[in-house]
Amino acid sequence: MKNSLKLAAIAAVAVSIAGEAMAVEWDVSVWGKRRAFTEHVEKLAELVSEKTNGEFKLNISYGGLSKNTENLDNISFGAFEMAQFCAGYHRDKNPSITVLELPFLGIGTLDEERRISQAVYKHPAVVADLARWNATLLMPSPLPQYNLVGVGDAPKTLEAYKGLTVRATGGIGEAMTTIGAVPTSMSATEVRQSLDSGVVKAVSFAPHAHMSFGTVESGKWWTTNLNPGTVNCPVVANTDALNALSEEHRAALLDSIDASLDYYIDYYNNETMAKWGPVLEEHGIEQVSYDTAELAAFKEAAAGPAAAAWISENTAKGLPAQELYDMVTGMVGQ
Repeated sequence: MKNSLKLAAIAAVAVSIAGEAMAVEWDVSVWGKRRAFTEHVEKLAELVSEKTNGEFKLNISYGGLSKNTENLDNISFGAFEMAQFCAGYHRDKNPSITVLELPFLGIGTLDEERRISQAVYKHPAVVADLARWNATLLMPSPLPQYNLVGVGDAPKTLEAYKGLTVRATGGIGEAMTTIGAVPTSMSATEVRQSLDSGVVKAVSFAPHAHMSFGTVESGKWWTTNLNPGTVNCPVVANTDALNALSEEHRAALLDSIDASLDYYIDYYNNETMAKWGPVLEEHGIEQVSYDTAELAAFKEAAAGPAAAAWISENTAKGLPAQELYDMVTGMVGQ
């Protein structure tokens, strides 16, 4: 009887140890603070934990693991298992997905941004591009068209942008040069200080970021309809870590992506945008709108040349650039 009890105790310990061995924790590197931009990551962590009864956890760190501009590098090294980054931070490292940052693509909604981004992420050339960094694209962070918050006199015409220093990355920065602005690329966490110190006079962001990074607290004006484009900020996993997951845990992660994006888009549309108008009014920010003719001229000057330059540059790098561009533009409005 004593031997039976002893064997049962040993078996119980073995099961306990095995159970502990099955537990998996991933470190996830994002930045700033929790906001609309990270709600799909937060939802993904929640769903993965629920589906695995807490055996698989995503530990989300806001700036504690890496600088946002170094997240892709650190993913490649395996410093952590998951991260969010923006393509425009290092265009040379992820040229394939910068097609989604070209100005005036005409993408109108977050749902459309999601649909097109996810299709691009599955393209073999894009998969191979990110594989150079041992990264697997999991999901986009769909963002609305960017607009500017600025200080000083509001530019009532596009002519007034000549010489204006603007924080704008990727294709948005290129578009701004066509109207004489001087774009400066910097990470989101540096923006408020740069605006307050006069390094830049205006900042290009989506509404959530203007609120999260404080530009509305010092800004004097906001462009309602400049709409030069947006940025593409994927969430990626370290490929080795993804492949090392059990089938159950991998399924829990990948099968939760669509629900996480559904939640994200609903949150952005119904929570973030509902706050935006009142925030502008609260801070007395002047709202500047441009007429149709000016915007049409802006698009004509910026869109075609930027696309042609992108296609030429990335074809030379060995990417099927024309194919990727045609894929994106062909899906707009479908």
